[in-house]
Amino acid sequence: MNLLHSNDRDGEYPPSLYAATRTELRAFPPLRGKAQADVVVIGGGYTGLSAALHLAEAGRRVILLEAHRVGFGASGRNGGQLGSGQRLEVDDLEKMAGRDAARRLWDLAEDAKRLTRDIAARAGVPVADGIAHAFRTRAEFDHATALIERLARDYDYDRIEALDRDAFRAILPSDAYVAGELDHGAGHLHPLNLSLGMARLADAAGAVIHERSEVTGIDHARQAGGKTTVTTADGQVCCDHLILAANGYLGTLEPKVAARVMPINNFIVATEPLGARAAEVLTRNIGVHDTKFVVNYWRLDSDSRLIFGGGENVSYRFPADIAAKVRKPLLEIYPGLADVRLAYAWGGTLAITMTRMPCFIRPAPNCLSASGYSGHGLALATLAGKLMAQAVQGQSEGFDTMSALPVHPFPGGTLLRWPLLVAGMSWYSLRDRLGA
Repeated sequence: MNLLHSNDRDGEYPPSLYAATRTELRAFPPLRGKAQADVVVIGGGYTGLSAALHLAEAGRRVILLEAHRVGFGASGRNGGQLGSGQRLEVDDLEKMAGRDAARRLWDLAEDAKRLTRDIAARAGVPVADGIAHAFRTRAEFDHATALIERLARDYDYDRIEALDRDAFRAILPSDAYVAGELDHGAGHLHPLNLSLGMARLADAAGAVIHERSEVTGIDHARQAGGKTTVTTADGQVCCDHLILAANGYLGTLEPKVAARVMPINNFIVATEPLGARAAEVLTRNIGVHDTKFVVNYWRLDSDSRLIFGGGENVSYRFPADIAAKVRKPLLEIYPGLADVRLAYAWGGTLAITMTRMPCFIRPAPNCLSASGYSGHGLALATLAGKLMAQAVQGQSEGFDTMSALPVHPFPGGTLLRWPLLVAGMSWYSLRDRLGA
């Protein structure tokens, strides 16, 4: 089952600032008839494109199947923030997996940033340095300060700068936050152009990409070394290995993944160019996210447009008025922008897990899956593709490190998991409103 929203029906890129400013890339033809490959990759976002790129560069015959256009989903619609670390802070990771495993996970996340920056450079996609974390309470800032010290001492990462109220307001002139931190090792970029650039590189390396080729069925290999058959409306591929990389758009193609990975929707707006008023938003070319459970995140683009994300829902449908939904949290932070026109408003489907850590599993012999990045996927999804490519080639250490993390099924099964998640999100949204 494919998660396709009503405003996505034409199969092209839905209207967004990113779609309007994307680099050109030729369309790839749909799959027709029967084919064979060493590896089939399902999904043309960061995970799948990275897997296809690395496998093709290693000399494997790769076919990538994308239901729409490459970068059509979350990889082409997200906030563009190239963040450090995993989705959970290192103190939580230490509690979950122990200090040694937490260090390995941190190092993998650093590898993810380096890999993404390298691919962006190869694809000609600029990366601006700096991501700030905005704190709503003094307790949050105190906790962050302790983590900054821990990262420098135990993880050899000294790129994060603590900023008290005055120093932070000099960068982010808003009364909504009491302090912040600035990670000089993180960054931000044009997310759709990264997807398109990655597809261009994979194509040049010999990967065969088929767009508008929605997978309708998978016949898994019954044992290791057997063949897997992947079916679309107009074609079929027989392969030795299968990589699942559709994230929030996988639907029910693989029940073992669907039980652990929940699709949710997130929404973004972009303003008209702010000109001199951009200094009312940010005085430096950085990205920002805050500490709300339903996180707000934003940055300015090269034309001084504010790109602001906020608000989620759990549904097959987007709100009728996305701009109104996102304008509310935007004006809570920047009330002075009430008169600014929102030129674009769009939504996208990402995927979360119970633990908010990615789900790396082997659903069947010769099948690998990585998804559920929980809003922290730009770098980690790119790395996930490389790790699965390496695992296909017999080098599974990185994949195994990620797959060792506990990612439990959502309670309630497929019928009750969404109502239960809605109830939980409503509770945390209430805490956000109460400032807890």
